[in-house]
Amino acid sequence: MGPGVAVAEVRTAVRACLAGLTAGELVLAACSGGADSLALAAATAFVAPRLGLRAGAVTVDHGLQPGSDERAAEIAALLAKLGLDPVRSTAVTVAPAGARGPENAARVARYGALDAAAAAYGAAAVLLGHTLDDQAETVLLGLARGSGGRSLAGMPARRGHYRRPLLAVRRAATAAACAELGLEPWQDPHNCDFRFTRARVRHQALPALEAALGPGVAEALARTAAQLRADAECLDDLAFAESGQLRQAGSDPAGLDVAWLAALPAAIRTRVLRDAAVMAGCPPGALAAGHIGQVDALVTAWRGQRWADLPGGVRARRQAGKVWFSSTGRGEG
Repeated sequence: MGPGVAVAEVRTAVRACLAGLTAGELVLAACSGGADSLALAAATAFVAPRLGLRAGAVTVDHGLQPGSDERAAEIAALLAKLGLDPVRSTAVTVAPAGARGPENAARVARYGALDAAAAAYGAAAVLLGHTLDDQAETVLLGLARGSGGRSLAGMPARRGHYRRPLLAVRRAATAAACAELGLEPWQDPHNCDFRFTRARVRHQALPALEAALGPGVAEALARTAAQLRADAECLDDLAFAESGQLRQAGSDPAGLDVAWLAALPAAIRTRVLRDAAVMAGCPPGALAAGHIGQVDALVTAWRGQRWADLPGGVRARRQAGKVWFSSTGRGEG
């Protein structure tokens, strides 16, 4: 008997994501034990060897709940039983929540562990289990925060060694895939804890939108993200070209000419400023549209203000007709 409908859907998505990798390369599935990542891990264990690839997995223990170490061990054992090898279980220390909250602090710790695993094993790709529903939630969160086009573009299907095979797959399909395979996912209580913004969006905001506007809201939000991402990537390329011309001219990349910046279209200028801030040490994930707006004001609405403080202890200041980025040495978020 062939696979069930949901299993086939998840495997097809993973197969498409892995296309283009070279035989013998290693892919790692990031797995928390939830339905999305467990379905992803099972599909990776099935699909990767048939494409000539090696398949392993990583599970991260954030240490935020009682018994998390035992649960991580159980998940690692299940991943090995699925045929994944190597399987790495990593415990991390989540830093105190900063201005962006505990969810972001956990995310930073998790990606640090995934990056370390990819480096340790020489993995060609790390697969993440984000679904269409996660994408819709991300877009809605960005809209509520007024985070701009970059945030509304949602999560990319690929960035660096990270790949998200399931961005076109509904969360219901991953749960059904686990049921078809006889796998029992772990239910993270944080997903239903309304202290967390994403939980409120998932269980309150999106259902309310569906009730008011009819079904298909999640799909529409995901389509919007895809369309905005194409636009954002085009603008990013144009901004990179502008920055490249500046570098080729031999100018100091830390000091950006105000007249040159002011002549750029706003969508390009803000991207150039963002890239300069990141190059100066700002953590990209902590750099919000509001921060870039403060830097942009040094160009377009300068009234003598001296600087704008940015995440990561970076300061942007206007001096001698240029915008300069430097470290304050404080490393604040």
